[in-house]
Amino acid sequence: MRRSYEHGGGDYGFLGETIGRCLDRVADAYPDQPAVISREQDVRFSYREFRGVVDRAAKAFLRLGIERGDRVAIWSTNNYEWITAQYATAKIGAVLVNVNPAYRTHELEYVLRQSRAKVLLLIESFKSSNYVEMFYEVCPEAKDCDPGHIDSWRFPELKSVVFIGRDEHPGMFTRRAFAELGDELPDEPLDERRAALDMDDVINIQYTSGTTGFPKGVQLTHHNILNNALHIGEVMSLTEKDRVCVPVPFYHCFGMVVSNLAAMTHGAAVVIPGPAFDVMGTLSAVQEERCTVLHGVPTMFIAELDHPEFASFDLSTLRTGIMAGAPCPIELMRRVVERMHLKEILIGYGQTEASPITTLTRPNDPLERRVSTVGTIMAHQELKIVDPMTGATVGRNVQGEICTRGYNIMRGYDNDPDATAEAIDENGWLHSGDLGEMDDEGYVKVTGRIKDMVIRGGENLYPREIEEFLYTLDAIADAHVVGVPDEKYGEELLACVKLSADSAASAPTPEQFREMCKGKVAHFKIPRYWMVVEEFPMTVTGKIQKFKIREMGIRQFDLQSSSTVHSA
Repeated sequence: MRRSYEHGGGDYGFLGETIGRCLDRVADAYPDQPAVISREQDVRFSYREFRGVVDRAAKAFLRLGIERGDRVAIWSTNNYEWITAQYATAKIGAVLVNVNPAYRTHELEYVLRQSRAKVLLLIESFKSSNYVEMFYEVCPEAKDCDPGHIDSWRFPELKSVVFIGRDEHPGMFTRRAFAELGDELPDEPLDERRAALDMDDVINIQYTSGTTGFPKGVQLTHHNILNNALHIGEVMSLTEKDRVCVPVPFYHCFGMVVSNLAAMTHGAAVVIPGPAFDVMGTLSAVQEERCTVLHGVPTMFIAELDHPEFASFDLSTLRTGIMAGAPCPIELMRRVVERMHLKEILIGYGQTEASPITTLTRPNDPLERRVSTVGTIMAHQELKIVDPMTGATVGRNVQGEICTRGYNIMRGYDNDPDATAEAIDENGWLHSGDLGEMDDEGYVKVTGRIKDMVIRGGENLYPREIEEFLYTLDAIADAHVVGVPDEKYGEELLACVKLSADSAASAPTPEQFREMCKGKVAHFKIPRYWMVVEEFPMTVTGKIQKFKIREMGIRQFDLQSSSTVHSA
């Protein structure tokens, strides 16, 4: 039996350097090329200018007493200051702590305490979130402290808060006051610090969004994320002539690594359409900035394609991009290729703990491969599919758990050795929790999550398979399937769907939905419950929160009594 194991050959080498040195090298090579374009802020930097901005911020952090390994948290939507902080902290060996902009006071308090952040950068507000007010709620004593001298019993390590803006707030540096700290320091201390750093230093902590309990802090090194970004850019054939439109959030690996770092390693420009994803803002940015690359999660591409004014935008400059972060329906991929000029768009798979990309389709893959798989293993990585129960490597075309190993695997969860040991086994394999298959040529399909599997009357049902089918129905624009409790069968299938434009005026009944499915899939794969929504519950990164869909279904169909008898 041929086992489901592949390793990536050395198509691309490693960058044996820190992120700061890489930025300096690229800025020397392409000084006049655009580096960062923030449309809403009306800010444009060449690589020469951007390096100056980064160095100024790096020296400001040094003036605040930030040592190698100290933690600097940033709580912000997308802006040029976020990218500046990304590179400035890397230049001095500080650990950038990415804080989800959707977090509220309870989560902020946890992250600041758990990460032991010495500095916090934050914006004023976005939508319903007022970040300044929330900070004062968890750290009221900051109002009575001078900037740079916060004294808090809740956060004993926290000393400085930097407000990303012009307004003055008690206990906080303004953006200008912070930047001017860097003007008061010569270049020598920064050069000395940069020379002391090592590529294997941890310089980033990203918090995973778990469905239960508090998130875990994934520790990533220069070597982890810089080389993952390099290899991604190589597969995409990025050059200094490319412009990468980034509507995905920077706090997530997709924005920070797959977008920002991949662009920088190849001298390409990052185009920021706005603080968060907006359909019109994204399409306008592509058209007006002549972007060649567009990234996004499937829900973003669906929203762009379905927008009433989509046809009015000139997207002809687009060449490639990556769709990742959530399962991609096959039919959606076909629409993106045909209607958005993204002939070389790629499907990526990975997780934050893997820096993040582990498999990627290739531009010269046949379309069928590119729309039905997540590609093959990346350079210098290993992937195997194992039996979740025994840990044995399964044969080709057999479903099991996806496991990866290589340079890109995280150092571990911050201050959580037990969780680290659960995720990474004694042989260095990262266990993803995802179910998948590997075919005879090494292409991988993601078939679901181990925890998502629905067991109905002893029959194992995989939501991803059913979702792919539902997406082919004309009445359905998007669909997500979960299991809900049932007294007789243990679990039943619930389909949560968004209707296509033609069906939105008159939603089909559950009976009509089931009739559409009959004769096309096995009867036991046809969902019993159907729920029509306008929007799915999701994280800021566009990941569908299936546990919330399940909770919605339990309430809507009055299944609370059934849930009490459902056992593990």
